[in-house]
Amino acid sequence: MAMMDRLAGRIHPPLALRRAIRLAEAGKPAEAFRLMATAARAGIPEAQYRVARCYLEGSGVPPSRLEGARWLRRAADGGNADAQALLAALYTTGLAENEDTAAPVSSESMFNSQPSQKPDFETALPLAQKAAEAGSATGQAILGYILSKGPKTIRDLDTAHFWYEKSAAAGCPEGCLGLAVSLIRRKQPEHRTRIAEALRRAADAGLPTAIYLLAALTERGMGVPVDLESAAELYQLAAEKGLASAQFRLGLSLIEGTLSRQDPAAGEAWLRRAALAGNRDACYQLAELYMKRPQPDYVESAAWYRRAAEAGHQVAARSLASLYLSGNGVALDVDEGKRWLRVAANGGNRESQVDLANLVLEGGGDRTDDVDAAEWFGANASSGDAIAAFNLGLCFSEGIGVRKDQEQAAMWMRRAAEGMAQAQYMYARMLQDGRGMVADQKQARVWFERAAKTGMADAQVALGEMLYNGRGGECSPVAAARLFKQAAAAGHVGAMYAIGALYESGQGLSLDRKAAQKWFAAAAERGHGHAQLMLGRYLCKGIAGEHDPVAGRMWLKRAAAQGLDEAANEVGDFERG
Repeated sequence: MAMMDRLAGRIHPPLALRRAIRLAEAGKPAEAFRLMATAARAGIPEAQYRVARCYLEGSGVPPSRLEGARWLRRAADGGNADAQALLAALYTTGLAENEDTAAPVSSESMFNSQPSQKPDFETALPLAQKAAEAGSATGQAILGYILSKGPKTIRDLDTAHFWYEKSAAAGCPEGCLGLAVSLIRRKQPEHRTRIAEALRRAADAGLPTAIYLLAALTERGMGVPVDLESAAELYQLAAEKGLASAQFRLGLSLIEGTLSRQDPAAGEAWLRRAALAGNRDACYQLAELYMKRPQPDYVESAAWYRRAAEAGHQVAARSLASLYLSGNGVALDVDEGKRWLRVAANGGNRESQVDLANLVLEGGGDRTDDVDAAEWFGANASSGDAIAAFNLGLCFSEGIGVRKDQEQAAMWMRRAAEGMAQAQYMYARMLQDGRGMVADQKQARVWFERAAKTGMADAQVALGEMLYNGRGGECSPVAAARLFKQAAAAGHVGAMYAIGALYESGQGLSLDRKAAQKWFAAAAERGHGHAQLMLGRYLCKGIAGEHDPVAGRMWLKRAAAQGLDEAANEVGDFERG
């Protein structure tokens, strides 16, 4: 028989090809390859195509994509539609030039949602067109894919849909999957049943992406009845076939128990598989799992946040920045933290933009950050975001990322003041001082009052001072005292000192030296310089009945250390005695 094979190869290449096909079907790939190679060298396109498949699949010969692509080109140039289609698929998946892998290659790999190489759609297009026009259902599916996923210069969704229709009608699984995706893109509810039918045909052929999409439809009841248990089974099937997106969804459902059973350990294992395959959402969820444990594992979390962030996950980048800024799981590194905040912020993550901008406002950014922060605030402020308007006002007020402009600062602060207490307070200050506008004490009092009603202690104290002094309206020490007490209850040190002063003067509150000393002491203990001065005087002179010169001199010295000349003079008087 071996002699007949050799004779057939020497005398009649078509006969060698037919014999090779029978040997391959009989499970003898090595013998089949030798005869196929003979027919291929004789220039038979079908033989060249089959030799290429042998190289690509490692059937009867060591695998080599380079050799596989070389023989595919010969077969494609000879008009073999199957070769044209497969070569187009290799270019589309970026695999036409690679040699060092033993993994089988087929047109199915083109429909995997996670390609590993850079595609070459331009080279693939004419090959796919030839195959499609020659009637190759696979070529039609590939052409549809190129026209729907390729660069904008060659993209044509309507023509892609046409070729998907033809491919699916011929029974090509990839064509069925492409048709379903094309119908999904059109977002027409009446297509749901047809989408499910096309996905079912592709899923029955074993395409992992089709199985995954059918699982999603089954989970949501789109075109098919809701069936969570069947959805879980489909996700598992796609996950077992190595589709990372299915592994992620299955893992998440097992952790949360949203589809059928709950099995956190199995769920974490599937998440890990998806993450190791490069699924950035799985990386992020793994990091979150480690963060939310009773004893957080910051080191593991940091590692998975980094993987997700490097793959473009903006929330993960923000979380990684937080770890660097706090020194949890990684060495404390403010610069690295800011770098990851920039990555997330430049990617459009609003929370990261706010975080980085706040660092800028606190003096922690550089010139580029300053400009970026002002631009983010400007974009969001224009759409009605009160916080962004407030921060943009601060940028104009301080000249951060923009030219200092108090009029612009006042304008944006006024916009923010409609819905933000801090902005109401700042706008009132600007009215009071005449920054960016003509000073208006009456309006300043109005805006301080609005902020004070929200419970803002600084605004309560500012309004109290205006009521006590009669600026911008009536003079009312009693109302001022009421506001000071509200602010003091919230821990405002200046309000504590003011209450002491009112008790001492008997304005707004009944004259009460002991109460005055108590409030001066409360403020002094919290570092208020004038309160320390007053407490020192009270104790040195026994004004409220308690005479303690030693403690009094200590408080006077503390006040003097804060730069109060009066306190320094009184300390000198006591020491000269």
